[in-house]
Amino acid sequence: MAGTATVTSSTREKLERARNAARTLAQLSTDQKNHLLLEMADALEAHMPEILRANEADVKHANLSGALLDRLLLTPERVREMAKAIRDVAALPDPVGEVLEAWTRPNGLNIRKIRVPLGLVGIVYESRPNVTVDAAVLAFKSGNAVVLRGGKEAARSNHALAGVLAAVPGVPSGAIELLESSTRETVQELITARGLVDVVIPRGGLELISHVIEHATVPVIETGAGNCHIFVDESADLDMASRIVLNAKTQRPSVCNAAEKLLVHAAIASEFIPIIVRELTVAGVEVRGDAATVRLATDVKPATEQDWGEEYLRLCIAIRVVFSLDEAIEHINHYSTKHSEAIITANEDHARKFLRLIDSAAVYWNASTRFTDGGEFGFGAEMGVSTQKLHCRGPFALRELTSTKYEIIGNGQVRG
Repeated sequence: MAGTATVTSSTREKLERARNAARTLAQLSTDQKNHLLLEMADALEAHMPEILRANEADVKHANLSGALLDRLLLTPERVREMAKAIRDVAALPDPVGEVLEAWTRPNGLNIRKIRVPLGLVGIVYESRPNVTVDAAVLAFKSGNAVVLRGGKEAARSNHALAGVLAAVPGVPSGAIELLESSTRETVQELITARGLVDVVIPRGGLELISHVIEHATVPVIETGAGNCHIFVDESADLDMASRIVLNAKTQRPSVCNAAEKLLVHAAIASEFIPIIVRELTVAGVEVRGDAATVRLATDVKPATEQDWGEEYLRLCIAIRVVFSLDEAIEHINHYSTKHSEAIITANEDHARKFLRLIDSAAVYWNASTRFTDGGEFGFGAEMGVSTQKLHCRGPFALRELTSTKYEIIGNGQVRG
């Protein structure tokens, strides 16, 4: 096939099988897809013991700790959450075939623009087994085949999960394919298989995302790292601010929508910073700060320039004192990875300006950044959080896994 990268026979076989499956999936009715999704959810719960055994082996052999180990770990509750997410996706409207626009031209041509599947979706991700399930079921519901290339630390877990889903009777052969993760070559084979793979999605750390962006010949939907900020304005309710900051930082620090930086208006800094530093410290958070923060609170390490741009993904946060809303906006737009930012304020004018001028995929007023998530947005699950601006931005799921085409109905028209 012209334009297709040279791939190993094993990888090519999986890609071609998935490509063929995509044509079958595109023809399934909504009822057929939903029935199979519900069967997948039941199968996950029925096969929970073997899934957990596979994950236990991954955890035992992984050289990981802290947040990275938490990402890898599966529990009965997390498997049940996966099954629930599948059922939530089944309950969502099917985007395939949706008529976006329709009109009639003066010459009598009837034109309509409709949603269609992308085709074959590849996803490259790190050691988060839940992504295996999210990606597979979102692709399936939107009529796409999926090729999964997970991290080697989760190889046994991913094999178990993908195997259970793909084995459900009625799921077309090749609809859910899993590539070998023991060699890096499979990443390169996937992201350069132009002509077989329609789009590839990298999901993970900056190194993985950058590699895919720089080396892919297949179109990429870029997901981004999360150097997320919270700005506590001078009119903020400080009790609310404390709750939000603690939730955004500590509820699950290993994920990309956790808060990594805290900006505090100088007018309230002497009151709020000692309080929030004490609460963060009690919660086990390492606190770093600028010179003003270090003067206002104990147990704060001086922040370096590197801190302001770093995504910690652990119990660590850096605090800076700013003297205006404009300074906060300037700081965030300079250091942010364009993921999620929040303002805590009672001043509606300040909030509206922040919402308007912050150049990120999700911007909050008086709420935690932890809500930047497909499930929390009502999408059932997500393929990731896109920080780019073309095709989609923010948490993306079913609709963003479709493209469009035009159907034109005539009665013999020819162009003069």
